[in-house]
Amino acid sequence: MEFRHLRYLVAVAEELHFGRAAIRLNISQPPLSQQIRQLEEELGVQLFQRTKRDVRLTEAGKRIVAEAHQVLSQVDHLAKVATQASEGEIGRLSVAAVGGVNQILAETLREFAKRYPRVHIELLYMTTGMQIESLREGRIHVGFLNLPVQDPSLATESLRTEPLWIALPKNHPLARRPKLPLSALADQSFILFPRRVSPGLHDLVTTMCRNAGFSLNVVHEVDNIVGSLTLVSADLGVAFCTPSMRKLWPDIAFRPLQDSTAHVEYGAAYRRDQRLPVLDAFLRIVRKAPFARTAESHG
Repeated sequence: MEFRHLRYLVAVAEELHFGRAAIRLNISQPPLSQQIRQLEEELGVQLFQRTKRDVRLTEAGKRIVAEAHQVLSQVDHLAKVATQASEGEIGRLSVAAVGGVNQILAETLREFAKRYPRVHIELLYMTTGMQIESLREGRIHVGFLNLPVQDPSLATESLRTEPLWIALPKNHPLARRPKLPLSALADQSFILFPRRVSPGLHDLVTTMCRNAGFSLNVVHEVDNIVGSLTLVSADLGVAFCTPSMRKLWPDIAFRPLQDSTAHVEYGAAYRRDQRLPVLDAFLRIVRKAPFARTAESHG
């Protein structure tokens, strides 16, 4: 028995006329009649009572037609699911992010969920270093992290560049100044992330300070920006940050660095060898997003 036999059976059952059923199926009547007889022989039951005047379903035929409807409906559903999966319309997507990309992430997920409501999204917060490791091992599909990423197995797309600022407790003496030269921070207690968290950014800030004539006095190490700013808010030190964090921390003074071109680059990373329709659909949203490659003003 083949699926086409079930379609033939249902067509004849609904039309109760072999000629009309043949027209509906776009085949000639003799082969249709032959296929139905072969099906009856294979099942060992008579499905239709045929007379010169009409065609009627037998009781066995009624039961089998009802089952055939369910089978065909399930087959059609499976075909639809297969098409949706191949086009990225259904499935699961695992996304990781660093704390500094909340706005980028929210805009991307909002648009993606609007277009692909049947995709289940798993969102994890990880450091850049953890994301790189998780991407390598296939635990996540895409990561929003700090660039650059020095890994030939990963592809990256730049999303946004922001200037590097300094976060100080609101009552800090330096908070009275609209801009700060890096040298003014030489005696400050810094809250910094370990190098393994984001090697590129760590090297940037340590080199900047060295060029300004001092070494960082790191009193606390925290592996995420939320933790760093929490300690700043608690008056436990100062921390490098980006201006987009101002909206989330009104009790902290955020100041630009005077005469500095240092910046933080955020991007999306994924495995070069990964072929996944749902990931391709997500990346299309990322590439078209209005925030892509826009930098926030220093002022």
